[in-house]
Amino acid sequence: MAGRIEDYALIGDMQTAALVCRDGTVDWLCLPRFDSHAIFAGLLGTEEHGFWRLGPAYAADSPPPTAARRSYRGDSLILESEWDTPRGTVRVTDFMPPRDGAPQLIRIVEGLSGEVPMRSELRMRFSYGRVVPWVHKYDNRTVAVAGPDSVWFDTDADTYGKDLTTYSDFTVSAGERVAFTISWQPSHKEAPPLPEPEQALRATEEFWRDWVEQCTYHGPYREAVIRSLITLKALTYAPTGGIVAAPTTSLPEDIGGVRNWDYRYTWLRDAAITLSSLLRTGYRDEARAWREWLLRAVAGDPENLQIMYGIAGERELGEAELDWLPGYENSRPVRVGNGAADQLQLDVYGEVIEALHLGHMTGLARNDYASVLQLKLIRYLEDHWQEPDEGIWEVRGPRRQFVHSKVMAWVAVDRTIKLIESGDAEGPLERWTELRDDIHREVCEKGYDPERNTFTQYYGSKELDASLLLIPQMGFLPPDDKRVIGTIEAIQRELSTSDGFILRYPTDGEDAGVDGLPGDEGAFLACSFWMADDLAMIGRVDEARKLFEKLLGLRNDLGLLAEEWDPRLQRQVGNFPQAFSHVPLIDTALRLTASGAYGG
Repeated sequence: MAGRIEDYALIGDMQTAALVCRDGTVDWLCLPRFDSHAIFAGLLGTEEHGFWRLGPAYAADSPPPTAARRSYRGDSLILESEWDTPRGTVRVTDFMPPRDGAPQLIRIVEGLSGEVPMRSELRMRFSYGRVVPWVHKYDNRTVAVAGPDSVWFDTDADTYGKDLTTYSDFTVSAGERVAFTISWQPSHKEAPPLPEPEQALRATEEFWRDWVEQCTYHGPYREAVIRSLITLKALTYAPTGGIVAAPTTSLPEDIGGVRNWDYRYTWLRDAAITLSSLLRTGYRDEARAWREWLLRAVAGDPENLQIMYGIAGERELGEAELDWLPGYENSRPVRVGNGAADQLQLDVYGEVIEALHLGHMTGLARNDYASVLQLKLIRYLEDHWQEPDEGIWEVRGPRRQFVHSKVMAWVAVDRTIKLIESGDAEGPLERWTELRDDIHREVCEKGYDPERNTFTQYYGSKELDASLLLIPQMGFLPPDDKRVIGTIEAIQRELSTSDGFILRYPTDGEDAGVDGLPGDEGAFLACSFWMADDLAMIGRVDEARKLFEKLLGLRNDLGLLAEEWDPRLQRQVGNFPQAFSHVPLIDTALRLTASGAYGG
């Protein structure tokens, strides 16, 4: 059985990523890209679906031992795990060097004391665990081949095959180092170069050190902010600038349930808010790369804007179910692709234009086509903003007049008016000013419940929605407006868990609720950070700080967050690690630092 979600560490090379469990098992790795087929899919199945375990040897009738300690080496994505055994202490260093050729996962075993018997168990299964590759020797190297893929396994340790698995049993003494590497290569090409693990380790450490030095945030939450920024960088596909929402698919929002989705794509919303956080902390190169990715993805067809694309801008993301995988803790189905790509989500226009606006305001070099795109998006929105949509949460129920979608349509028009007023674009200023006023008026009339003094999830609804917390943050209404304060307090009353964290919206257990799905879900971490932001904005800064620091306490020992927190099971749930959780962590840290609302 796979470990708990928070038991995993992330390593990656800005093109794909692996998850490493506390016992030294790599249970998830897609090659060569984030959205490629997995060669280790044990995370969503069993060991029969692929894994690579490296750690102290153990008896066949015992579970593999878990590391006594683990951490990232400084501000990097280099994982160090240490085991204390009766025979001595050993460290395994796992990393994926930023790619200059074949993608590699390198694991270096180092003896710290004594003499420790070790074992490597490598079971490669291509196509998400369905295909057993042909494994053979080639020039003293081990290679696994199936269809278009080949994976080359290199080590100085002796290896042998048994039960369709490649093993290595060896002993490491204090001061000794033994390296293992897998490298991916298209199967029709010649072998990739022999790896140089020690040189790659030095280069990887230097890369991360240089990148982190660019960060302009030096406040009291720097450790948490830096780790979140590193995670966001790891989720960026370097060749194109696209940003995946998470490196995994189908980690459940409801353990044992059906809320299992593929997040290995670029959501415009998630990527836009990621860009905002990167800009606020000094990372203009990443922001510029994402803007260029956006312009390529949308190029020439803004009227058919999708809410998400592939990491190179692909439009076709058809959803399918992998019925041979039992799912994480029997959470079925396991899905690849994402049918939500075809949804109408009007709020995306606001998020994209807000990101372009922030880039403009922070001095990102002007791109004339970005301004042209912004004007085209507004012309589309002008004709369609009154339509119902699936909204920010991608409901699979009927379309509705979601209040958050209308607020973000207002944001899109408002930021475009500011662009025109600055003299950097031309457009019908008077007409769009009237449009902005019309949207604002309609939301305040149809999306607000005066009896309860709160905005509602959609027009005519009595339900609440945590996305309403963004109303003051987007400048739709000032924080001291009684309707804003009333909405914040209503969400605290009706969408708060016993732990004080925030649900996205009510769910109805076995009955399909507003999202069209059975089952419940945990507290949505982004919404909980939004609550901390709002509390700070309305002057309740001590309460905001306490909630923020409580949220920091949900991170795993390596500072990573999934999408949600299950208050019943007291564990992380959803795809992991999740950009949409780490971005608001950064934003809330910046806000609290600016307000002086922090302890110590």
